[in-house]
Amino acid sequence: MHIWEGIALAFQQIRAEKLKSFFSLLGVILGVMFLIVVVTVVEGLDRYVREDFTSQIFGVNTVTLQRWQSININTSREERRERNRRPRLQIADADAIREQLTLPSRVAVESETGATVVGDNGLTASGVRVTGASADIFAIRDYVVAQGRLFTRQEAEAGSPVIVIGSETANRVYEGLEPVGRTLRVSGFPYRIIGVLEEKGTLFGQSLDNLVIAPARSPIRSITAPRGFVDAIIIQALNPDDLSVIQLETEGIMRVRRRLRPTEDPDFALETAEEAIAFWNNISRMLFLALPMLVSISLVVGGIVIMNIMLVSVMERTREIGVRKALGARRRDILWQVLIESATLSTVGAAFGVAVGLGIAKGVSAVSPVPAAVAPQWIVLGVTLGLSVGVLAGVYPAARASKLDPVDALRYE
Repeated sequence: MHIWEGIALAFQQIRAEKLKSFFSLLGVILGVMFLIVVVTVVEGLDRYVREDFTSQIFGVNTVTLQRWQSININTSREERRERNRRPRLQIADADAIREQLTLPSRVAVESETGATVVGDNGLTASGVRVTGASADIFAIRDYVVAQGRLFTRQEAEAGSPVIVIGSETANRVYEGLEPVGRTLRVSGFPYRIIGVLEEKGTLFGQSLDNLVIAPARSPIRSITAPRGFVDAIIIQALNPDDLSVIQLETEGIMRVRRRLRPTEDPDFALETAEEAIAFWNNISRMLFLALPMLVSISLVVGGIVIMNIMLVSVMERTREIGVRKALGARRRDILWQVLIESATLSTVGAAFGVAVGLGIAKGVSAVSPVPAAVAPQWIVLGVTLGLSVGVLAGVYPAARASKLDPVDALRYE
């Protein structure tokens, strides 16, 4: 039997009995749809976390030094007490690291809090991310100035009351006016605006542009980290291959400064972006491990339904099969006819499942900060799975149809 003839017969079957065909393909549709939705959302999140999240939160090729790790899950009360007893980091620690590192790098301090800022025109912006930092933070975080300039190392070391603001903060406080050169009050202290940063957008629905950055030694320290303390020290390797060596050197410098013996655990935390998102690696790995099992359940159910439908179809067309055999059709012709119809039905269901899955993934991406990355190989896999289920489900009905005796088939009522 010609393949295209079998495909045409399958489509005639779908058109003739639309509702029965839909319910027979429901298992395949759901299985493939689930595969596409989960994979596209997980892959989109994976790309988002690795590219956008790590670059915005940690910076590229960076080691972050803090009192404790940024992510702590299932810690005991004693562990929490131990962390709270750790000494805080100081600007002097950053100066020592900058002086003693043997490989080319950037070193910056950073402390953050939230506050309401007030412009010299009386307008305010609330929920602003207030950062006290050193001048290298702009290069490490890849901040680009859109208007004015960034503060210099000399201004940072002198603690000058200058400030660089985000584009959203500028729009909320000054409503289209030129902000550079004006005065912005943070916790009642006036700062001279010297620059406005380029727009960065959002991260998981949170704005990256509602922020102000002032020198860590400026009066901003009264609300971020007083008396020379800082929340974090960020070290960026200018050569990505040097990152692991810089991490080891930084640990050695801090152990010497803290007078820790070789057998003592460090009372600080050093982590790279990859180490910080290790929790996400575990989550994504579990999702991808569980996905085949969940999809296979739907596909097995769909295959059983298709097999039953094809058995019913063979029974309904017993006389037709008898006529075909009486006219000279061979067993393999009947076998191929049923297999092609079953595979076509299942492939149509898989294609429909792919379309619905892509639609749901795009809808989730449109109404939430969760991105969706559609990889072509998963679309191909979904259609291939549908085709495979159809072939496997059609083997038994096809074999049964091909073994019908033409005389008995012609007598069938």
